[in-house]
Amino acid sequence: MTTTTRTVLITGANKGLGLEATRRLIAEGFTVYAGMRELAAGDAAREAGAIPVQLDVTDDASVTSAIAQLTSLDVLINNAGIGGSTASVADLTPAENDRVFATNVTGIVRVSQAALPLLHESEDPVIVNVASGLGFPRYLVDDSRAEGHVMTVPYVAAKAAVIALTVQYAKNLPEMRVNAVDPGYTATDLNGHTGTQTVTEGTDAIVAMAAVRSDGPTGRFFDRDGIIVY
Repeated sequence: MTTTTRTVLITGANKGLGLEATRRLIAEGFTVYAGMRELAAGDAAREAGAIPVQLDVTDDASVTSAIAQLTSLDVLINNAGIGGSTASVADLTPAENDRVFATNVTGIVRVSQAALPLLHESEDPVIVNVASGLGFPRYLVDDSRAEGHVMTVPYVAAKAAVIALTVQYAKNLPEMRVNAVDPGYTATDLNGHTGTQTVTEGTDAIVAMAAVRSDGPTGRFFDRDGIIVY
């Protein structure tokens, strides 16, 4: 099992999946830095035993400052994301598409690139990117699945990009374990708590992939039941 020598940075850790993953990883023995846009929102993470750090994934200076507070890093969990405000093509604008991608895709690249020097110093460096089944084309064309009935464009396209960039990071960084996860339809603020899973169920794959070591999988996509075949 994990030990306290393993250090995690998780973005969007003040609520929802990020907060629950923070709690669970601390219980597993990890030291967790809980990234969040506003430190005033960090009471729950702090009470769980995490070290809150101000981190806005859309801001270079914020990310640089957050990474500078870490002396080591073994696991980066790119969890921060927004749902966006569009329901379909009817209300889609380029500006809204850019806004969603800025957080959900470019934010992952910004944080990952800033964290790479510290990750390279770890014996077992890991990156976990929180994607979604909504970004998986096979699910989107399956009317028997909930994903097949979602019409919004930016969020779905952004999560598809997260899966693709995970594969590419894994190919570029063979010394690291880089995987994407689908939390499933989990009750969080993102969906108005309409999800059918608890946050504990929704973080099963996140926690599992955070715990992999150098002999674990990389460049793959997982949900709580295991690997999702491309």
